[in-house]
Amino acid sequence: MSAEYATFGLAPAMRAGGVLANGDYQVHRDFVDFIVDGRPLLFQLSDLDAVSPLASDVPPAIFTAQVRSLLLEADAPLAGGRYVIYGCPECADLACGAVTAVIERDGDDFVWRDFAWQTEEVADLKLNGYTGIGPFRFRGTEYRSALHSLLREDPDESSARRRVLLIGARVAVLAKLAAALRTIGIGADITHDATDVPPEELRVYGAVAFGRAVGEADREAVRRTFERAGVQVAYVEGLAPIIPLLVAQIEHALDRSPSEQRRLTRLIAADGEAGIEITSTCRVQLTAYRTDRLYRTHIHKVFDGILPAGQHRIGLDTKAVKGESFIVARTSGTVLVQPMAR
Repeated sequence: MSAEYATFGLAPAMRAGGVLANGDYQVHRDFVDFIVDGRPLLFQLSDLDAVSPLASDVPPAIFTAQVRSLLLEADAPLAGGRYVIYGCPECADLACGAVTAVIERDGDDFVWRDFAWQTEEVADLKLNGYTGIGPFRFRGTEYRSALHSLLREDPDESSARRRVLLIGARVAVLAKLAAALRTIGIGADITHDATDVPPEELRVYGAVAFGRAVGEADREAVRRTFERAGVQVAYVEGLAPIIPLLVAQIEHALDRSPSEQRRLTRLIAADGEAGIEITSTCRVQLTAYRTDRLYRTHIHKVFDGILPAGQHRIGLDTKAVKGESFIVARTSGTVLVQPMAR
């Protein structure tokens, strides 16, 4: 392939939702990311919390229209032949800011150029242009094949799998967990026994979360039920009855993005330190959770900052990790959870 060409592909990605340390909620979004020369294009934009217009929770007609737009089968939505590449994950409003680019044909090729951060109808390249990104020239056959593959998939499939089955003895905790998950856009159902659930109903779940009081025999019975139905799900072993912690565990379980295309790839929590590994510069948040002897929840934000790619060791306040405690590491697209080893 000529050096002037970049490769184009697509891959599932996630904007991680969650219950944050300050009590705010962050909405979960599944979307399809653009893979340029083997890496997510979003990673070239440093610490940007955004999703592509190819999100799984938009109506099928709008999703199809977005794909057709990127294929240049419709007029550009913005002045100057510009298209939204990444937008606000909460509202998709241009006023919140969006990454836009000119998309045009050059013979059989497709070219993405003049990337900019845009908040108004007309982009100001001198003020807000991304000088280090693009232009990218894609071979037409590769570009069209990738986008056309989205039109052949069931647009409702990924949304249906964004649902969790909660199994446990503490009904009050499960009810609070289900409410938190629904608030951030993840469906949740509660049951004590899944053995008689019809296979077609089991297929809507992407994960099963067990409370700590569920015995191994009961867990194995649930696993066999899903196996007999031919349904593959992620299983979550609840670490503690702490709602933000359980939400983070479930977010990780629902992550469908290829592991090699995640920003946060490793978390170790031991000896008063957290060790993390990230693949590109981004904002990383570390939060410690624990319960005391009176079962009160304590939450400590122990780190929040921009880190470059590589491995990092971060010291933790001894008060934050006293007793049985857990560390949640979060970037905009990935969440990892680990109990604090002693």
